[in-house]
Amino acid sequence: MLLEGKRILVTGGTGSLGQRLVHRLLTGEMGKPAKVIVFSRDEAKQHEMRLSFLHRKAATDEIIYENSQQILSFRIGDVRDYASLVAALRDTDVVFNAAAMKQVPTCEYAPFEAVQTNVIGAYNIVRAIRENNLKVETVVGISTDKACKPINVMGMTKALQERIFIEANRDLPNTRFICVRYGNVIASRGSIVPLFIEQIRNGGPVTITLPEMTRFLLSLDRAVDTVFAAVKEARAGETYVPQVPSAKVVDIAKALMNGRKIDMVFIGIRPGEKIHEIMISEEEVYRTTERNGYYVILPILPELRREPLAKSALSGEYSSEHNNLDIESIKKLLENASDEIKFFTNSKT
Repeated sequence: MLLEGKRILVTGGTGSLGQRLVHRLLTGEMGKPAKVIVFSRDEAKQHEMRLSFLHRKAATDEIIYENSQQILSFRIGDVRDYASLVAALRDTDVVFNAAAMKQVPTCEYAPFEAVQTNVIGAYNIVRAIRENNLKVETVVGISTDKACKPINVMGMTKALQERIFIEANRDLPNTRFICVRYGNVIASRGSIVPLFIEQIRNGGPVTITLPEMTRFLLSLDRAVDTVFAAVKEARAGETYVPQVPSAKVVDIAKALMNGRKIDMVFIGIRPGEKIHEIMISEEEVYRTTERNGYYVILPILPELRREPLAKSALSGEYSSEHNNLDIESIKKLLENASDEIKFFTNSKT
């Protein structure tokens, strides 16, 4: 069990992915950690999460409840603040860097704020390990499909985060820096699904940018599965990408309407948005392999690759434009993620 007895730091741990990741860590499926520390800058979100994990005991969550009492702790801090990161990393074995500015329009209007969190925050982790000779074993950078052929600030900063972590493997051989890259998480805050649910609940209209727009879809648990697969198998500098379905945004809205007559309004593309998302570009295809159901992008720096790629796992770029689900398949996917959707549409954290 890879995380048995490990001290784990989750930056941005109060976010949608962070909370689900912490929940899964507390089940002990990867081994029971010695400590799980939620590191974030919002004390209100930490307070709500603390109440959720430490005081709401349910029969089905007995193990999580007990492990929360024993090993879960919270720490106020910001990845932008080097000193607070150094203090948090001193007794850490594994870091999951989920701290991010991730709203595309927000990043367009506040680009340097995105740089501060997504780029400088990542560099501060590397710098803290390097300058203080910290014994961190693994750092996992949580990235996004928008980092692939980026056209928006959010994607550009996440692409730089990936490169910062990958390059760090060159002079910090005792720490394994790896990344995961995935698309639209169904239940995360700011995602189209919670937005559509709220609009439908209010009687409409449902606002859609363009009729041809497509997105990859995956549940929070599928995102965490990808993170855990990378921890188990990824070599230094590799990026793990899940094999997940995609859909037209119009069809996602229709699936959620489920036959109800609700108006759809097309509002035009927002600042920084793509029509189709790409998880693996055609330039990355030549160094992409497949491993146990995941695409694995080998490091862009040749000196970090352990062996030459015998054969690419893809013949072209991995884009949401292709192989879209029909409406019935989308409904089934949403039904499977219904518990996550319910939690994060009702959550105040």
